[in-house]
Amino acid sequence: MPFRSRYTGLIDRYRDRLPVHDDTRIISLGEGNTPLIRLHHIPDIIGKDVDIYVKYEGLNPTGSFKDRGMTMAVTKAVEEGSKAIICASTGNTSAAAAAYAARAGITAFVLIPEGKIAQGKLAQAMMHGSVVIQIQGNFDEGMALVKQVADHAPVTIVNSINPYRLQGQKTAAFEIVEELGRAPDYHCLPVGNAGNITAHWIGYCEYSSAGGEVTKACKFCDGNCRFAGGAIVGNRPKMVGYQAAGSAPFMRGKMVDDPETVATAIRIGHPQSWDYAWQVQKESGGWFDECSDELILAAQKLLAEKEGVFCEPASATSLAGAMRDIKSGKIPEGSSVVCTLTGHGLKDPDTAIAQSTAPLINIKPTLDAVKHAILDNLN
Repeated sequence: MPFRSRYTGLIDRYRDRLPVHDDTRIISLGEGNTPLIRLHHIPDIIGKDVDIYVKYEGLNPTGSFKDRGMTMAVTKAVEEGSKAIICASTGNTSAAAAAYAARAGITAFVLIPEGKIAQGKLAQAMMHGSVVIQIQGNFDEGMALVKQVADHAPVTIVNSINPYRLQGQKTAAFEIVEELGRAPDYHCLPVGNAGNITAHWIGYCEYSSAGGEVTKACKFCDGNCRFAGGAIVGNRPKMVGYQAAGSAPFMRGKMVDDPETVATAIRIGHPQSWDYAWQVQKESGGWFDECSDELILAAQKLLAEKEGVFCEPASATSLAGAMRDIKSGKIPEGSSVVCTLTGHGLKDPDTAIAQSTAPLINIKPTLDAVKHAILDNLN
């Protein structure tokens, strides 16, 4: 059997395309290398000839895509001598920051909105030993405080305003291109803070030959992409960002002061990557749209029941929007579509259980009772 080297995380895998040095101490938990799963049943349900793939980022170490950016952000913070990091979070960022800080041996301070965070995410931040600060306000207020306190305390911000976060997150696009052999025609993502849609576009641009030179394909790198020696593929996808209807500043054309949605991970009214995301939409020829909470939860349930993939509500926003646009023809038949699933379903078990229609069957512990329960519930 041929020898295979052990996978040690995305920085080691893409070291020549990331801002690290040979002697940089890498802070990693083996993030990245997540599965790209082709959906078999949902295209038939839609009744359209499309290839739909889901990039299941919920299988990162802390259960969300945030690990991709956090490995880079914490690695660089440690390299620069920082002893503490800080973030505002709706849950996933706090979990990732806490875990990677623990791995690095430094302190994590996380600001979370009181009563507005799923219990699974809060448990992660607490178990990893971070200093959890609950504020009587929303994420946007927490983010404003984090930016202010960083000027008065020796901490490094690891929210997506940290440029190293986007550098780590761009690697998801690398993995998709490498697995498909090309970029998809459409890439659909949930949009909250809008850093992830920006990061994916950076990645696709670095792997593309658009414009003849990879360094001219993307305005985010100022012509200084570390991967400037040649292109991998010649196409880039249309980037499509979906928001929850109660938290959709890109659809309103302005910031939203009191966002509200069951999809807590994207309950953000003041996206930090606002300008970048509009630029991505323009450059890629894509669009923004919104989905109701009902549509988001229905997509989450459908994906779990028909494809065996359990994601958190915010993740399902990408699939909910894509399904609607495929049905309407806005995404035409014959297209290849990738939907990013940003977090695992166990991040928010209460919401999942609340919408489950499967009854719990209570029976006596006898063979006959079990047999009847099985026969009564066979499809």
